[in-house]
Amino acid sequence: MRVISVGNGVAGTTAARLIAERDQGVEVVLCSDEPYLYYPRPRLIDLVGCQVSPEQMPQFPPEWYAQRGITLRLNCRVEAVYPEARRVLFQNGEEMTYDRLMLATGARAWVPPISGADLPGVYTLRTLADGLALCQAAHQAKHAVVLGGGLLGLDASSALLAHGLEITVVEVMPRLLPRQLDAEGAAVLQARLEARGLRFAIGEGCVAIEGDGRVRQIVLQSGRVLPAEMVVISAGVRANTALAQAAGLACGRGVVVDDRMQTSAPDIYAAGDVAEFRGVMWGIIPAALAQARVAAAQIVGESEVRYEEIVPSTTLKVSGIDLTSIGEVNPERPGFEEVRFSQDGVYKKAVLREGRIVGAIILGDRAEVRAINQLIAKGVDVSPYAEDLFRPGFDLMALAQGSAVLRPRV
Repeated sequence: MRVISVGNGVAGTTAARLIAERDQGVEVVLCSDEPYLYYPRPRLIDLVGCQVSPEQMPQFPPEWYAQRGITLRLNCRVEAVYPEARRVLFQNGEEMTYDRLMLATGARAWVPPISGADLPGVYTLRTLADGLALCQAAHQAKHAVVLGGGLLGLDASSALLAHGLEITVVEVMPRLLPRQLDAEGAAVLQARLEARGLRFAIGEGCVAIEGDGRVRQIVLQSGRVLPAEMVVISAGVRANTALAQAAGLACGRGVVVDDRMQTSAPDIYAAGDVAEFRGVMWGIIPAALAQARVAAAQIVGESEVRYEEIVPSTTLKVSGIDLTSIGEVNPERPGFEEVRFSQDGVYKKAVLREGRIVGAIILGDRAEVRAINQLIAKGVDVSPYAEDLFRPGFDLMALAQGSAVLRPRV
């Protein structure tokens, strides 16, 4: 049996590894239109911040693939898929048949229709080539503007500080990280980032990028003008569905899959940023890993393995500041209770429904993340302790594990 995986990001590479390890009789072909071995996308921030070299970016050396019998085809774009014939067409005109096909084509950076967005000096950050271009541009600039105050935008901004630039982050929403934080948490984060040298224009959009042959400034909705020799657009991503659409596969915002990660075509699977399950696309690594595991299991005949929607959870460092955001952190319906704690740059919030935690924000601290995850997973009724959850001295882990819990002294 031959399995072709189109895309060597985290989903494609993980699926290829699992298939090769579970059934050594399977021929696994891993294709990418990039010329690089798989690199974790978050490591691009380290590259831009001068923490790693391009040579340190790959997660695995070439021999890692050879040892597992995985055939690499880098810089090898798949131009077309023919489901009825079970074959793919490569950019060089070569064709290859498959028994199972894995679509892990990921997503691309989205550039809003802003006047001047096509000027030299305007960048996105999605690939290793993007990261290398940003590093080169940063050496020649004094002012940078980052359009977008989401996770990538803030990380890219902090990384560019290593180049000595004056950086302004422009966010059209009324707060930073609107998906992961509430207003109070965003204010705490913004204050910490301002202390590191970042500047912010919150609640303002960019209406134009201007320059004579190269970017020189941007214009905000208010009419304010910001100097910029480089602009980084971080406005989200769009799934790379063109290949699947041309092959006749069902697509919405992404390639539609069922709980086996199978698409509308027999023996074609999809996982990662390109996959859409029940109308949802998380675009986060935990979801990509979970989907890759299911797709790999199905491909090798483990039909009982099915995908279950995950609780959206983000645990990472935002510009070096620990942040965990889990579940429903900004409820808009009635019936929720919110418990907050804020002190010395640390912000914590738990969202309760019927006495159980259904969402949480932990900013600037990691000590209680594991306990919060367990409380959510087990559905523990915390209502008797709601007011004490984040008080110093309260043992959240004991509560999560069902041990005796003592209230802290007030």
